[in-house]
Amino acid sequence: MADSSGPRLRFEFEGFRYEVYGTQVEHRDYDTLLLAWRQPVSGGPRSQVILKPMQLPSDHERGERAWEEVQLATYLQHPGIAKVFGFASHADVPYVVSEHMRGCYLLTAMDFALLVGRTLSPPFAAYVAAEVADALAYAHAQPLHIIHRAVGPMRIRLGFDGRVKLVNFGAAYSELRDRLQTPPGLLRGDPAYCAPEILRAAMEATGRRADPLIAGAIDGRADVFSLGLVLLEMLLAEYPLDPTDVPVQSAPKGFAYHVRAERSAQLSLDVLAYRTLRFQPQDADRRLEFAPGPLRSIVRRALQPDPRERCSAAEMREELLVYLGTVEPPVVPGEVAEELKAIFDAAAKFKRLIANPIERTALSPDEQGG
Repeated sequence: MADSSGPRLRFEFEGFRYEVYGTQVEHRDYDTLLLAWRQPVSGGPRSQVILKPMQLPSDHERGERAWEEVQLATYLQHPGIAKVFGFASHADVPYVVSEHMRGCYLLTAMDFALLVGRTLSPPFAAYVAAEVADALAYAHAQPLHIIHRAVGPMRIRLGFDGRVKLVNFGAAYSELRDRLQTPPGLLRGDPAYCAPEILRAAMEATGRRADPLIAGAIDGRADVFSLGLVLLEMLLAEYPLDPTDVPVQSAPKGFAYHVRAERSAQLSLDVLAYRTLRFQPQDADRRLEFAPGPLRSIVRRALQPDPRERCSAAEMREELLVYLGTVEPPVVPGEVAEELKAIFDAAAKFKRLIANPIERTALSPDEQGG
């Protein structure tokens, strides 16, 4: 059983019985995620689910944010987006209940590959990015002006069967009626993968001007920038804004002093904001000389600092599919699953080293269907 040292919790809520059997993720930079069994009280098959406790300062905000994520999920019925079944509550803590897919987060796959001296192949990276771009294009096309705002390697789930799912719309912007408004200067989402226009808006926010999200000045192309960074990271095998082989100028102290981030990150917000706003696509291009030309072009277009010069998520997907159409043998879910399995088989030998402290259950037999 996964993570036998994890918390144990049993409760019933609105016709379902929940039994928490492990902690999948518990880290300051990410939402805590619990693994649980869910079964109708009246009887029937049980299923594995993810419980995400809402960890926010006030009871009101916790409840409202859980409600928003569940309501938003009713508009997001797509095979590449993790399903949200609803919410549950126990001891005054609301939980968002979502599907669990056996596999790992993209961050785990990249960390394990690095551990065993491998890199993700360009076709693998392109396939994952294409699947996420498809999910984003669907979300962006919904009538609620949905922007994920937290696209990153810990919100992309890779199944051991080759499926790819975008997860966790908990930080998403949308035009849901009566949604909680983001206070001026608060950066929602993942600061490590944030688009420059969202950073600028947060840095310039004063509370006296229209929110650029509400005004439509920021749109789904912000998610395209985030996905472009993720694709670049997969190809480089390191986080693009903190390269090991290129000197990067430190940020001036207090560069982003007007902004506070809802989530922490490995680098300070000053450093992340400074590097993001100074980042140029040609910086990535120089470091991608080894990569196929089409992928270099896609990354370059996705990372344009001006969102008007970026592709949409739908266009990014089409360009990735064109590249994948040139790859032999064809990249299919089975091929992706085999590459992921090879990485995990090699990483399993290092289990005793606690190779990845973020996703605690990645190498457990229960997680892998053993």
